[in-house]
Amino acid sequence: MYSWEQIREKVNEFIANLEIEREPKELYRPITYTLSQSGKRVRPVLCLMAYNMYKEDVESALCQAVAMETYHNYTLIHDDVMDRADIRRGKPTVAAKWGDNAAILSGDTMLVLAYELMTKSPDEKLRPMLELFTATAKEIGEGQQYDMEFETRENVTEQEYIEMIRLKTSVLMAACMKMGGIMAGADEDDQKNLYAYGETMGLAFQLQDDLLDVYGDTSVFGKKIGGDIVCNKKTFLLIKALELASPTLRSELKEWMSKEQFDEKEKIARFTAIYNELGVRTLCEAKINELFAKCDEYIEKIALPAERKSNLKSFVDSLLNRNL
Repeated sequence: MYSWEQIREKVNEFIANLEIEREPKELYRPITYTLSQSGKRVRPVLCLMAYNMYKEDVESALCQAVAMETYHNYTLIHDDVMDRADIRRGKPTVAAKWGDNAAILSGDTMLVLAYELMTKSPDEKLRPMLELFTATAKEIGEGQQYDMEFETRENVTEQEYIEMIRLKTSVLMAACMKMGGIMAGADEDDQKNLYAYGETMGLAFQLQDDLLDVYGDTSVFGKKIGGDIVCNKKTFLLIKALELASPTLRSELKEWMSKEQFDEKEKIARFTAIYNELGVRTLCEAKINELFAKCDEYIEKIALPAERKSNLKSFVDSLLNRNL
């Protein structure tokens, strides 16, 4: 079996050899730029580690894993346009470097490239793979729409937020896990448990992202700290703060959120101080730990020997320890 680092290396090598240097160069240059920023390659690694639990020839599922990575990066390019984000993975975003129009068009082309890669699935697996891919893409769009709507809504509940991040983030990780199972010929029960594992892990992953946006290190996180606060994003932290705050603190939070002109550093500092006062960081960490415990339950149900599941479990556990 392969370690996650070995699988990531295979993914990076596959991406480096993709033939996307076509004309016009200004369309494809942002795609090459985006895909070259590797990070942990969480989603394709999950797909291939799920596959590797059943079979050794992970190269047989590289096309499908990289299709999901290409799709994921397409969503990030468009997210950065909508969020007016300047930094992604420690580098200028496509929109910041080439402009919104280039970001939108190159992003659209990445979506097509993702489908092109997915169509290289074996004939007997093509239909279930494309059906899952398409259903997942629709759900991610739904999650993004909820995310945008939540920015201007007065009251968003914790339950609504969890459903939004399930759609926007978790279903992609879940699909990657299940696709690895489909490609490896796993039975339906295992496919369901792989999906549930990825979905639950994705929720924890996004809640941790919420924490990192406030308490992370830019050099590690790869994005500017406090971006969610500046944009009034309804994260788990903000939702819990609004729920737990005294009338005075709640009024202060809402006043900050209503301002069109403000000092970003001052706003971030004040929100962070309020979060600390209300203990919402601890609540978020407790929720993350609860979700990872559920992950353990799902992986136990997968009908494989423990040693076949150990690499995947170690990788996912390591995701919880990203530096804050």
